This record gives sequence, C-alpha cells and structure tokens, in this order.
Amino acid sequence: MTTTSQRFFISYAGLDRPWAEWVGWHLEQADHQVILDVWDWRTGDNFVERMDEALKQADAVVALFSTSYFDAERWTREEWTAAVARRERIIPLALEPLAAADTPHLLAPRLHKNLHGLDETAALAALREAINGGTRPTSPPVFPGKVPTAEPAEAGNNTRPRLPGSTGQPDVWNVRRRNPDFAGREAVMVQLRESLLNGQQAVVQALHGMGGIGKTQIALEYAHRFSGQYDLVWWIDAEQSDQIPVHYTELADRLGIAKPDAGSDPNARAVLHHLRTRQRWLIVLDNAEDPAQLMPWLPEGPGHVLITSRNHDWRGLAHQTALDVFTRSDSLAYLGTRIPGTTPAQADALAQDLGDLPLALAQAAGVIGSGMTLDRYRQLLTGNTARILQEGDAPGYPAPLAATVGIATTRLDDSHPEATALLRLGAFLGPDPIPIAWLESARPHLSTIPGDPDDLMWLHASLQYLGRYGLARIDHETFQIHRLTQAVLRDQTDSAQTELIRDDVTTILRTIEPGDPESPDSWPAWASLTSHLTAQHVLVADRPELRPTLQQAAIFLIRSGQSRTAAELLTSLREIWTAELGPDDPEVLTCTQYLGHATSDLGEFGSARPIIEDALTRRRRILGDDHPDTLQSANDFAANLSEVGEHSEARRMLEDTVVRRRRILGDDHPHTLQSVTNLASNLNEVGEHAEAHRMREDTHARYRRILGDNHPDTLQSANALAIALNGLGKHNEARRMLEDTLTRQRRTLGDDHRDTLQAANTLAVVLDDIGEHSEARRMLEDTLTRRRRTLGHDHRRTLQSANALALTLNGLGEHSEARRMLEDTLTRQRRTLGDDHRDTLEAANSLAVTLFDIGEHSEARRMLEDTLTRRRRTLGHDHSDTLQSAYNIAFTLHALRAHSEAAELLEDVRSRQRRTLGDDHRDTLRTTRALADTLTAMGKRYAAQKLLAGKKPKRRLGRKRR
Repeated sequence: MTTTSQRFFISYAGLDRPWAEWVGWHLEQADHQVILDVWDWRTGDNFVERMDEALKQADAVVALFSTSYFDAERWTREEWTAAVARRERIIPLALEPLAAADTPHLLAPRLHKNLHGLDETAALAALREAINGGTRPTSPPVFPGKVPTAEPAEAGNNTRPRLPGSTGQPDVWNVRRRNPDFAGREAVMVQLRESLLNGQQAVVQALHGMGGIGKTQIALEYAHRFSGQYDLVWWIDAEQSDQIPVHYTELADRLGIAKPDAGSDPNARAVLHHLRTRQRWLIVLDNAEDPAQLMPWLPEGPGHVLITSRNHDWRGLAHQTALDVFTRSDSLAYLGTRIPGTTPAQADALAQDLGDLPLALAQAAGVIGSGMTLDRYRQLLTGNTARILQEGDAPGYPAPLAATVGIATTRLDDSHPEATALLRLGAFLGPDPIPIAWLESARPHLSTIPGDPDDLMWLHASLQYLGRYGLARIDHETFQIHRLTQAVLRDQTDSAQTELIRDDVTTILRTIEPGDPESPDSWPAWASLTSHLTAQHVLVADRPELRPTLQQAAIFLIRSGQSRTAAELLTSLREIWTAELGPDDPEVLTCTQYLGHATSDLGEFGSARPIIEDALTRRRRILGDDHPDTLQSANDFAANLSEVGEHSEARRMLEDTVVRRRRILGDDHPHTLQSVTNLASNLNEVGEHAEAHRMREDTHARYRRILGDNHPDTLQSANALAIALNGLGKHNEARRMLEDTLTRQRRTLGDDHRDTLQAANTLAVVLDDIGEHSEARRMLEDTLTRRRRTLGHDHRRTLQSANALALTLNGLGEHSEARRMLEDTLTRQRRTLGDDHRDTLEAANSLAVTLFDIGEHSEARRMLEDTLTRRRRTLGHDHSDTLQSAYNIAFTLHALRAHSEAAELLEDVRSRQRRTLGDDHRDTLRTTRALADTLTAMGKRYAAQKLLAGKKPKRRLGRKRR
C-alpha cells in the first residue's frame, strides 16, 4: 500500500468484527495507524466520548457495509452520520451484496469496493485500491480467464487474521447441514462471537436454557457462519457423557493420530493433547448435562469450546450465556418468513400465545403451513395445548414440545418427586417469574408437596433439579416456567390433582402481603402478585378468601396507571361475584365502583357513567347518603359529569359531597381533599379561576402536610396548582413548580404514568407560553407519543397533547402539519366527546387560528363564529374561552377590514375581561391593544392613544391550552 501513513477509524457492525480485524491488521502491516474499538478501547470507557475522539483524530473512516451495518438500532449509524456531517473522508467496503434500498440516501452516491465473493488475494487488492485509489498497470494485466489462487499463509504465522467470509469448509469438519429457516438471534451471535474472541487460551462458552429455546440451532448457525475462521470444527453429541471419548476417537482418526488398538480413552486424550498445540479449532459439545462428567474431556489450548445445555450451572467451568425466548421482533420475522401472508397483528397474537418460544413457533409454522388456518391453530392451542404441541414439523429439533416436556418430567419424577410436585404447582401459577419467598412462606400449608414440611433445603434442591432439566429459569430470587410448558403440564394433570393444586395456589396467593396498593413503594411487589392473579388460567375469582386481595390488586392497577388491565379484571370479578352474592353485596358494589373508575380513566366516559351511577343508586338505598362508600360513588359520578362537560350538575354534587365529607371525615381526610380537588377543577372549567386557585393552594398545602411531598396525590395537586398559576400569568412560578413535580413523578411513578405525562404536557405548554418553543415542541412530541402508546389515539388526554403540539407547530411556522394534526384531533373529539365539549371547541378554535395564519380568513371566521355560539351557550358570555373566541373573531374581522364590527366586539370583550379578570391581566391587555389598533385603522388615533395610556401589550390571536 502507499508509503504515506494515514490514521483510519474502522466503523463496523458487531457481527462483522472478523472483517474489521482483517482490514485493520492489513492496514497496520502497510504502516497505517488504525483505531479499532476492540483493540484500543477498555472496558468502562465512555463509548460515545471514545467514538467522538476517534472520529476527530482519523484521516478517514473505513465503513464496512452490510445489512447489519445499516440497522437503525446500531451505533454505526451515529458514526457514519457524524462523518458525513463533518465532511470527512469515508471509504465504504461492501461485505455482502446490498440492494439500493439497503443503503441510506446520504451514502448511496458514494462509490464503494466489494470485498464479498473474493479470495484473499483479490480482497487485499481491493482494499489497497480503496485506500490508495486506482493506478495504471506497469505490466500486462493477468489473462481474465485465469482464476487467481489464494495467497499461501506464511508458515507459523498464527496471528494474521484469516479472510472473513471465506467459502468452503475447514479441512476437518463434521457439522450437519445448516438450518435454512434460522432467523433472529443477531445479538446473541455478536455476544457469543465476542466472548469466544476475548480469551487468550481455550475459551469455553456454555449456552444454557430450557428445552425448545434453540440452543443447538444457535451453535449450528455459529459453526456455519464462522466456519472460515477455523481450520477444525468438530461436533460432539454430549448427552451421554460416556460416549464423548468415542466421538473424540473419530476426530483422532480424521486427524491421522488414532491408534486402532489403543481404545477410545487413549485416543481421546491424544486428541486433547493435539489441540493444545493447534490453532483455530472449535469443539461443539451439544446437549451436555453434567458438568462434572464433562470436565475431563474439555480441550485446552488456543481454540474455542461451545457447550449447549439445559443445565444452568456451569460456574467455574465455562463462561455462561443464559438464553431466553425470541424477542418479539425475531418472532415476527420468523413467522413472516415461514407463514407468508400472515398480517403483523396475526403474527403478534400467535407469538404471544406461544410465548416466543422458538420450538413452538417452528411447530406452529409446520402445522399452519400444511393445511390449517392460523385462527384455528390458536383455538386448538387454547383448548388442548398438549395435543396440538405434539404436532408440527420442526426441522433441527429432536422432538415436539409436548414430548420434550413429557420426557424431561418423567425423568425428573423418577428420582425427584418433590421437584416434579413443585413444577406442577408452578404450572398453575402465572407465566411470570414466581418469587421463591412465596414458596418458603407457604410451604408448611401446602398439601401437594411431598416430604418434610420443615425441611429447610427442599426448595433449593428442587429448584436445582428443575434448572438442570431445563424446565425452569432460576435466579436467586425467582423461578419461571414457560407458559407452554405450564399448559402441557396442566393438560397432563387429572381433575382431582388439579383441584388440590388450585387449593395450594390459593394458599400461596392469600399469604402474600405486598403492602399499601396506593403507595409506589409497594408497586413492585404488587406488580409481581397481580401478574399471577390476572393470568388467564389462574382461576381465583370464586375463592372467597382472595376477594380482599383481588380488590387491592384492582386499586394497585388503577393507581399505577394500568387501567385496561384493571377494567378487564374488575369486569370478570363483578360478573362472578354478582352471580354468587347478588348485586347489592358490599364487595360487589366496591368492585363496581372500581370498575367505573378504571373505565373513566380509559376515557370511556359514556360506558363508565351507568356503572358509577348503578353503584351510587344502590349505596344510597342500602347505606344512606352519608356513608363513606356512598360519598365515594357520588364523588366519582360528579367527576364523570365534569369530564363530559355537564359542569352545573357536577358542581352541585361536588359541593354537596365536600360538605358531607368534611362533616363525617374531617377537612384533612384524603377523600375530602379528593372531592375539594375535583370541585376546584370544576370551578376552573367554568371560569371561576380565582376561587379555584384559592382552593388548590389550600388543598396542596394539606396534601403536603398529611401525605408528604412525594405522594402521588400531592404531586397531582401540585400539577393542578401550577395550571392555575399559569392561567393567572405567573409563568415562572408555574414552571418552577412543574419542573420539581415532574422530577418527583418520574422518580416515583415512572415516565409513562398518566400523572407524569400530565405534568410534562402542562410544563410544555408553560414553556411555549414564555417563548421556549423548541423545548416545548420536543416535550410535547414525546408526551404525545407516550400517551398514544399508553392511552390510545382517541383518549381525551392524548387529544389535548395533540392540540397543544399543533399550536406550537403553528407558532413555529409549520402551518400545514399543524392544520393536519388539528383536523384529525377535531374529528376524533367530535366523535368521542361531542360537538359542544370544551376540548372540542378548543380544537376548533385552534384550527381556526391556524387557518387564519395561512390566509384562509373567511373559513377561519366561519369556524370562529360557530365556536363562539357554542361557547356562549355551554359556558356563558363571560367565560374566558368564550371571550377568547369573541376576541379571535374581532381579530379576523380587522384583517377583513370590517373595522366597525371588530371594534364593537372588542369593546364588549374588554368590558367583560376588566370585570372578571382585571385591567392588568394579560388577556385584558391584549384586547386593549387590539382595540387600539382597530380604532387607529378607523382614523380614531386620539381614542386609541388614550386607550393605551403607555401600555404596549402584544397583539395576536388568542390560543389557549390546558
């Protein structure tokens, strides 16, 4: 290569590390300097900082193009985009054929060199030309018909990398044919390859996991994919450890070192000795089970050993990689390939049913691909799991899943019946991890576990056997049985034993005490318990002793923002309990109350209303108007009325409920403060901002004193108070309060909780109001994305975020996108909330403002006049929203040169704002400025100057967000 030394940064995807090292080695042999992460960076370094430094120091970036390189999730994207942005030299080398659609448009015009499909001599020549540029030949070119031969390796040169992607197999090779249906597992492949490369001597890597998870398939794919990096690859079936020496003897024979009369053990030891002196070998020990029996036959030396096993305990013998099921994206990719025509929704549902287990997916694809619809397969899977999991061709797997589970369970039961009993008990719990502490506490009361109830080590021993047989995933706190393994075990359990196991499941669930379901500190424990209470096959609704636990689980789900799961659980409980206890039973009515609350949280106010009203009517009749339960239903019903815009009736009910709760519970009781908070929100909706602000300040102070600064109710009241402050023009104070509130909510509730997102939305609106439009836009985009994902596109809060973002975009000049968003938002609000709802009218006002800004003044006027009429009828003439619409119409009339009409309307708006808001409120000042401008346009300059009297408020259209 050239004699001028250059400094190259090599950018590559993890799976292409062999190529990166090959390129880097040859560049350094040509006296260049190379920056390669696996050579130059240490564990613990800041990856982003090192990458940025490397890019700044490099003369050029060598980019190794492959399909993986352009994966949106990889850091390679940051590397090449940074290089393009800095206009640095990029040298693209293609490692595999790439379609035009595979390459980002910024890189598509750049010429690249192909390294794929070449022998090492040609690949090295292509690398030289890519680095140095083309040169004219000094001698006749080689005859094109002659095929170049590979450059011979230097004798004893063991450090020089082999050409990656070399075709053909190693000289010594016994691996079976590659599985053409192998898909996914790219992250595992990267981790496995890097783990094997990081050792200095023999690296032993153990892949372990439950049956059907694809351990053998990964090892097989690895052997084929990286075959070019080895001179010897030997596959050994290690399930029967006494046969391992026989397999080594076969290898000795292939190597020419076998002694026919010596026997298998001496020949095997001869192979192990040979491997100590040989480089570039891979030994695969497939399906090994007993580390102690395998240890004498582990090779040593500068090569790689790959073990696959169900046993999870290879400590002290091998580096361990615990394999999990497919990621959902891998499942979808696999099903899309094996079952063409499957929609993403169908594939997702099937993958969910199968728990993303590779063997189960392969079986399902085999059955569906040979004459069964996907929907029918899912029906059979639900009704007769064990039967359907006996079917289906799964190439590469030794047996269907049902048989695999049956064989392992039979072997376990023969020698460790207490472990089998634990396995069957776990099959009747949920598919999520089961805390070991639950079993430790409940053991004395369990009837289906044989042995001494006081044996302190029974659980440890049983779990060890479940892990060894690959029937459960074990860690220091939990164990987990795959949902299909559970289903097969349940199908294989007779009815009498099933009933006994269900009794034990009830005993376990009843003894768990996670703590207060309303406290975020208890939510992790409640999440664990609730995942089992709500599992489809855990039938506990008919167990009287679990009713209090189920009700508390519903509270946890509601308070933690899992309203959909809460509604599904409560719907089932209400139906079962009503049939058993009657509709007037107190537990049924509590269930009904929670169901109404959860349904309202989902934004389904029309569906929630009859549920809440039913509980209220029955409680009034049975318990009386002053009972705390009755007052809770009254509070919930009034809150529902407010959500749908029935503010007058909601106010009447809330005022009555506040009076009763104060008398019965006291001023500081959380339930009293709940009703006061709702009443303050109602007053704010109808325009009584000053009184709403006073109530919110008082309520927030009480919440802080009673519950503490970090309680969800305290934080929710802080958000409400900040909204009031912003409405009063105290933007900086509102901002400080919201930033503190948002920080606390993210820490205690999480980024996606409904209260956190409400605070984020409010803060973004405040930022936009004070001119920080870019940050407001970023926050609103994030909030809208999260609300769409967690609440749905049609939820009232989601649509409020969409409206706020559209207004911010319009203010930034992106009128077309703002208009599109607002038209969509308005359509959804009209459908879900009605034409006259306050949110609907706010969106209509926002759309009219956007239309005005793009010059469609007549359409803007029409929409504004309709909005004004509706606001006057529903909110009254003095409401701030009504005055906003009137102001906007006047502004539009001014633009249309209808100055007299504009002035008349502005005078009326100003008079009402002075009376309700005061002379110095920002809305009053804005109207004053607009009126002065209109009077000036009419030639009444003296009247305009007198009106302003030194005040210079901004003149703009009225935009309001909550």
